[in-house]
Amino acid sequence: MSNALIIIPTYNEKENIEAIIRAVFSLKKAFDILVVDDSSPDKTATIVTTLQSEFSNRLFLENRKGKHGLGTAYIHGFKWALAKKYDYIIQMDADFSHNPNDVEKLYNTCKNDDFDVAVGSRYVNNQVNVVNWDMKRLLLSYFASKYVQLVTRIPINDTTAGFVCYKRKVLETINFDNIKFIGYAFQIEMKFKSWKHKFKIKEISVIFTDRALGTSKMDGSIIYEALFGVIKMRIRGI
Repeated sequence: MSNALIIIPTYNEKENIEAIIRAVFSLKKAFDILVVDDSSPDKTATIVTTLQSEFSNRLFLENRKGKHGLGTAYIHGFKWALAKKYDYIIQMDADFSHNPNDVEKLYNTCKNDDFDVAVGSRYVNNQVNVVNWDMKRLLLSYFASKYVQLVTRIPINDTTAGFVCYKRKVLETINFDNIKFIGYAFQIEMKFKSWKHKFKIKEISVIFTDRALGTSKMDGSIIYEALFGVIKMRIRGI
């Protein structure tokens, strides 16, 4: 058993799931993987089940009934990881928008540099490291993070980043029952709560590449939750 677990939430990721699993398991550092699948109609979970025979005791699967949102998938994975006594828990997407080669950077930032949270950031040192996004989506993401900074005062440039490593003690401290958001704003809320609890957070520059296969899960309701939810989050934080 590794000391670090990567949680990958999935919904209809049959085009990507095997390749991302193999990419992670090819890294020099040994990581375990937990796939949290929301009953994907395309049988993503079946692919994972088949791979489990090859990667026994390293690849795990949690099947959830119905589609319940990104945030609840990660919380499900966080609780599973804490129960299994992992020291470092990393969240990443299945679609290769997060480069598996950057996983070790996040892990080393927490393990060797003694930060509590490492964020794979697209927006560090006034640079925008995003590939294959149209201008509308890029501006939406960039200014959403600036908006969150303005409202919450959080000192993080990429507040909506979904590529994050947490030390165990961070997830033990955050009360998941008080997490309000299940979509895009979930990423913001987790960073906000980590910051409010005075954990040490470090942004690591990574290049974000838009998915080549499969379909994006972004929709208007997710954006609405992020834009208006942070105001409520700020008020509760005060």
